[in-house]
Amino acid sequence: MSKLMAFAAPITEGKTQQWEQFANKLKNERKEEFRNSRNSLGVHERTFLQHTPMGDFVIVTLEGENPMEAYAKFCQSQDPFAQWFINEVKDVHGIDLSQAMPGPMPELILDSKS
Repeated sequence: MSKLMAFAAPITEGKTQQWEQFANKLKNERKEEFRNSRNSLGVHERTFLQHTPMGDFVIVTLEGENPMEAYAKFCQSQDPFAQWFINEVKDVHGIDLSQAMPGPMPELILDSKS
């Protein structure tokens, strides 16, 4: 049975265009690396850009057998693609994926199918 994990990450003020460039690299020149990375982790990643009065956010979903384990494994990876990705996230979001996230991971509260 597939499981779902989601989280929101704020984009540092003034860095939305830089995030869009990062996303475009993932959709184009680094597409195969991105796809292979997520396939090897056993997850399907979907990312949304959300503009809000409080600033821009990215909403990320990971779906697979064990998305929490896949997330942890990726964040500890020394693979060149993972290291590039982690550095981009740190620059755009101010979040160091190589460190444990402060606080608990998001909790699923409502599911229209359960």
